[in-house]
Amino acid sequence: MFPIIPANSAAASARNQEGIFGYGTDGSYTAVTNLVSNAGVVATDTTGVGTARAAVSACEYGEDKGIFAFGNTGGGSSGNVSMTNLVSNAGVVATDTTGVGTVRRQLAACSYGEDKGIFGYGSGASPYLSMTNLVSNVGVVSSDVAGVGTARSRVGACEYGEDKGIFGFGYTGASFWSVTNLVSNAGVVASDTSGVGADRFYATACSYGGDKGIFGYGYIAADTAVTSLVSNAGVVSSDVTGVGTARQQLAATQYGGDKGIFGFGHDGSNVSMTNLVSNAGVVASDQAATTGTARYSLAACSFN
Repeated sequence: MFPIIPANSAAASARNQEGIFGYGTDGSYTAVTNLVSNAGVVATDTTGVGTARAAVSACEYGEDKGIFAFGNTGGGSSGNVSMTNLVSNAGVVATDTTGVGTVRRQLAACSYGEDKGIFGYGSGASPYLSMTNLVSNVGVVSSDVAGVGTARSRVGACEYGEDKGIFGFGYTGASFWSVTNLVSNAGVVASDTSGVGADRFYATACSYGGDKGIFGYGYIAADTAVTSLVSNAGVVSSDVTGVGTARQQLAATQYGGDKGIFGFGHDGSNVSMTNLVSNAGVVASDQAATTGTARYSLAACSFN
């Protein structure tokens, strides 16, 4: 007999089984990575490949691979870069690929269309940006696409609805934002949707449950652990009381097909603890600090 799947319920994906955290800073820029098993266990450090940098972003592409891109190597905006590093379906990070698009940092990325990706927003020589760069299903990054919505940095992004994406929250100098921008399954970014929940920045996000998403942590008036769920129609819920250590500049990725993990960050000190997300969007209490390098301003994505 075949299993009965309730209406409007996504089955666990055979993809997105493993994840990878990478890059960031512990006071010095690094390219170190940490793999995440299909049970949500974070591995010890893997020697970094490519240019050490922070304020980087990452997403899945090609259904089973990943890509790290953009970021900052130090020295303010003059250290912004656009290089990329591909991640194989075995979690192996490749050497630098010459960057395409406006050099910037503090942007976000997510997958869309089931096998492609999109990088968007961030901070460059012009303080706040909204342009995007599409990633093909073979990991090729396109030139800049004119931005839509409020130009901002320190945003988060994740997939939802199995083939669409969402950018949310951010910072524009004196203002924090809760605004969101939906991404269609063709990679088209929509205009601003009025935000739900507290305005904040440095929130990070990942998908869960096969077709939903979650934004979490960041900074409101202080570091926070609050989360906001994203439905399979891209609707953001009101704030959910935070679980775990309040912190900012962490990263998140899907794992195990339908679950998520928040990891690392900064709470006044560099940390490496993680918080697992169930396939119902429930965030678990802190997992003991991993054996990886405690750091912040890193990125994460799923693969395999």
